Amino acid sequence: MSFTSAESRWADVRLVAGGRAIAVCGELLAATTLALVLQSAGHGGLAVAGLLLAATLPIALLAPVAGRLADRADSRTLLVVVGSAQAVICATLAFTTHPVVIVALVAALACGLSITQPTLSALVPRMVRQADFARASGIVQSASQIGMLAAPALAGVLVGQTGPRVPLLIAAVSYLSLVVIGLLLRTRRHGASAADRAVTAAFRLRDDRTLAVMTVAVAAVVAGVSAINVFDVFFVRETLGASTTVYGLVSASWSAGMLLGSPLGSRIPERRRTVGTVLALLAAACLAVLIGGATAGSAWVLIPAWMVGGFFNGLLNVSTNVLIVSRVRPEAHGRAFSVYGASVQAAGIAGFFVAGPLVELFDPRVLVAGAGAAGLLAALACVPLVRTTREPRVTRDSPAPVAG
Repeated sequence: MSFTSAESRWADVRLVAGGRAIAVCGELLAATTLALVLQSAGHGGLAVAGLLLAATLPIALLAPVAGRLADRADSRTLLVVVGSAQAVICATLAFTTHPVVIVALVAALACGLSITQPTLSALVPRMVRQADFARASGIVQSASQIGMLAAPALAGVLVGQTGPRVPLLIAAVSYLSLVVIGLLLRTRRHGASAADRAVTAAFRLRDDRTLAVMTVAVAAVVAGVSAINVFDVFFVRETLGASTTVYGLVSASWSAGMLLGSPLGSRIPERRRTVGTVLALLAAACLAVLIGGATAGSAWVLIPAWMVGGFFNGLLNVSTNVLIVSRVRPEAHGRAFSVYGASVQAAGIAGFFVAGPLVELFDPRVLVAGAGAAGLLAALACVPLVRTTREPRVTRDSPAPVAG
């Protein structure tokens, strides 16, 4: 692992954390609002699945380009330009009612997200010393969970009281936090040198067996459980008969659990940051979904189950971030985060394709519990791969790979 800061720049870490909290809140506020709009307008699972697909497909498709851009372009320029564009697009969504146009604009927002996510992720290792990275990652993750925690409840209340326009305009303003981050951060990744571009071009996630197995494991589970994002609005609103406000609270409970888990993720001993730990955390989160979906008699019962699942999810996010940064040369951090994120998003897309038709055919309770069971089985199926993942870490002093 290599870090450029002699001393950790905690002011920059706090700035990124605060900006991410605001931006994530805006992203999820817009997504939850639009899901409620489509459901309330009588559109079925296919429409909601289409919305979620639009929010994820560009991230998967643009990963090769976005990752290289995050490593080669100036980070300040990327955050300012893309953040401004996302604010304009989200403001346009506030005045859009046609479902096809909504899906198209959500896809445009996702194109920007495919760039800003790896850009910010690659900046954090530059802000702190090696010994402080897990803590810094936990702070940023916790701030993101605060944004995620606030957004669903805020969307439920605002949609119920004012309609969809107000929350979407608030979401549009939140994207400007990325512009503020870009302008105020002292830490900055500038345009890459020829040597850095060679490292980035030669990077292949599959060449590191530890990262490859970790990515396969997480993606396999996400493929099994991503459909819950389509199922839960029907499960909570129709099967359990909850209001939009209660739906927002249930959705927020997962983020509340993540908020509790993320700070503790930095305390996992270094020797425990392994693919085996990742699998255990994945299985625990899926088990919480299975139990909650199968037993809940009211929407309120889902809250503790979702909090437990989110807790393990928070531990997982910090663990995967540390593994990626510890095994990839810093010149390729942007591409590494982009490729990993895209792989997980692509797996989620498979779940979205299946989810829409299933909502029309089966009871939502069966679908939610079945998705949890599928994720649990996927995690267990990856256990045999764990024994083959012991490899040395990559540092700045390691020989750079030769492109070819």
